[in-house]
Amino acid sequence: MPPTATAPDILNAQWEPCPIPEVEALALAVFGKAGTAKRLTSERDETFRLSTAAGSFTLKIANPVEDVRALAFQSAVFLHLAKTQLAVPVPRLVPTLGGEASHALEVPGGSRVVRLLTYLDGDLLGATPAGPKLCHDLGQALGSLSAGLAGATARPPAGKLLWDLSHFHELADRLDFVAAERRPRVQAVLDAFSSRVLPILADLPAQVIHNDFNPYNILIDPDVPDAVVGIIDFGDMVFGPRVNDLAIAAAYHVWSEDWAEKLSALLRGFGAVVRLTPAEIEVLPTLVTARLAMTVIITEWRAALRPDEAPYILRNHRSAWLGLARLAEASDADLRQLIHDSCKV
Repeated sequence: MPPTATAPDILNAQWEPCPIPEVEALALAVFGKAGTAKRLTSERDETFRLSTAAGSFTLKIANPVEDVRALAFQSAVFLHLAKTQLAVPVPRLVPTLGGEASHALEVPGGSRVVRLLTYLDGDLLGATPAGPKLCHDLGQALGSLSAGLAGATARPPAGKLLWDLSHFHELADRLDFVAAERRPRVQAVLDAFSSRVLPILADLPAQVIHNDFNPYNILIDPDVPDAVVGIIDFGDMVFGPRVNDLAIAAAYHVWSEDWAEKLSALLRGFGAVVRLTPAEIEVLPTLVTARLAMTVIITEWRAALRPDEAPYILRNHRSAWLGLARLAEASDADLRQLIHDSCKV
């Protein structure tokens, strides 16, 4: 069985959507919050914005096949971050009326975990290109979050998350889903990961990481577009190499013509808060390309399985492929020098 075989069950699971009136009744009965619920787009659970007289909240009803231990891990990290000073706000966990971190909603055949979080205002960065200044600020925001997460003692349950960059090489068994014209470049990244990263992976500084620092999880001020005002969606957190978070963030900003300037700005921003070790700097170029190739593999595979959801699944595919092409324009030596110089500033 492939090592990531549990992940598709989560991403492709089917369930009966919870009607809005039931969501609103649930919020009142469990959390004491009377308000109006609006369904939001979510890949692996049901997510709602709950608008109340006291402000807005995010109510999440977990996927019925989600590991409850993974959700408990996430809740523990939220409680840790609530006691940590961060440069950019993150959601806060709102307890139930009984003081619990979550509520078990009984459904036919089992139960679903319900949690309430504070709602952060701001516009999603989304597909909007971030300039060098914003990339620098993104790097600083991630550096602050990384420093805060470093003190988290909670650990996820045993198992492997599909989007865990540490296990990128295990996606080789899905390479056949990638279009034939793209396979050679993706295979080259798989080979580089196996030869350059795997031998030292276990020796890299490790901690809890966000693992999904992408533009759709970053909020900016609509009136000051260069200001980062929130970081959301902690559902993909893992315990792994610290540098993976930086590689994931960088992968979303290398598809435009000025990619080198933006990549350098992001790395300098992160380095102003967290100093990488020489080993982390050494593997960072390969990790950035690995995240891009990972996006190509997973999205093409999932789109083949769920053609009805292909537009949503493939939303980051084009930029990922462009990113791989942009990085290929530079020689291996030049890319490594750019990253080395940016991390040492």
